[in-house]
Amino acid sequence: MLFLANLVELILDAAPWLVLGMVVAGLVKAWAPQKGMARLLGGRGLGSIVNGALIGAPLPICSCGVLPAAIGLRRSGASREATTSFLVATPETGVDSVALSFGMLGPFMAIARPIAAVFSAIATGLMMRFLPNEEAVPAEPAAETCATTGCCSACDDGEPAEAEPINVKGPSFVQRTAAGLRYALVDIFDDIVGWMVIGLVLAAAAMTWIPPQALSSYGSGIPAMLVMVVIGIPMYICATASTPVAASLLMVGVSPGAAMVFMLAGPATNIATLGVVRKEMGSRAMTLYLGGVIASALVAGLVTDFVARAMNIDVAVEIARDGEVMPEWLAIVSAVILVAMALRPLLLRLKRYPARIRDHAAEKTEHVSG
Repeated sequence: MLFLANLVELILDAAPWLVLGMVVAGLVKAWAPQKGMARLLGGRGLGSIVNGALIGAPLPICSCGVLPAAIGLRRSGASREATTSFLVATPETGVDSVALSFGMLGPFMAIARPIAAVFSAIATGLMMRFLPNEEAVPAEPAAETCATTGCCSACDDGEPAEAEPINVKGPSFVQRTAAGLRYALVDIFDDIVGWMVIGLVLAAAAMTWIPPQALSSYGSGIPAMLVMVVIGIPMYICATASTPVAASLLMVGVSPGAAMVFMLAGPATNIATLGVVRKEMGSRAMTLYLGGVIASALVAGLVTDFVARAMNIDVAVEIARDGEVMPEWLAIVSAVILVAMALRPLLLRLKRYPARIRDHAAEKTEHVSG
């Protein structure tokens, strides 16, 4: 019973911030400017690397969704350095994960997390400068643009055929906003809900069965951070879903810096990401990518612990205090919304099940009569 009580308490604490983060993520998706990114990310200098980090940091894209986005930027002319910076920053943080971090980890970690993610992205992007110069990555051919944009009626031998200009009306404000919110509340949420459940269960289990400060003697310093790297690298987890897992680590005595290492290394490194980096940029780039993420995560972890000690910040106390800020009615409403969203795929399957039975029965009857 204590475990269930702790689980419900964690869900109520996290739900309002997760809903807020999803809504903001949807608005970012709907209204963030998409054009001109390749131009901003085309060089090898520090400017393009910083641009990649700053463009990727607020985007509500998880570990799986960032891969096609990064490939698209790369094949549109972005350099290895800028693509790498974008590929690291995007899954490590985002508007949704920052909102949830404030609710579950406290203001200190909510501020430190995006700063550490941008630093990690820039540092890993700079690592790519150890590679030799590459030839300019050609942009997508004009013929493909012609075929997909509807700017002309046909393409002959890769050249656009002449046609009268068509005045195509774009989506309205309401339609665009609704599409962005649907993307966040359906697509993003479906991607993270599994790991969110696992993280909340782990956090509740830690609160219930592990004595406070049980790991305090092993929960800080380089050894603990290396353990977080080993745990985080194979996990296919995004920034938002890693938040309750980090909360469970903090609850059992792991230092803020070690938790920070997990939140950086977990989302940015997994087998799929490393495979894409190797395919698009080569084996040496993959090695530098992995080394850059690990080294920058360790540095960020050490700095986080140093600042927390210097400012006398107790993250565990912040977690307990912030859980009491949100009105109970809002927490309950948000939790109900999240539970309904999580059950939606199951309800859709159950709704379609009688129709499948009828179709199967009809096919069987037809087969017998035939």
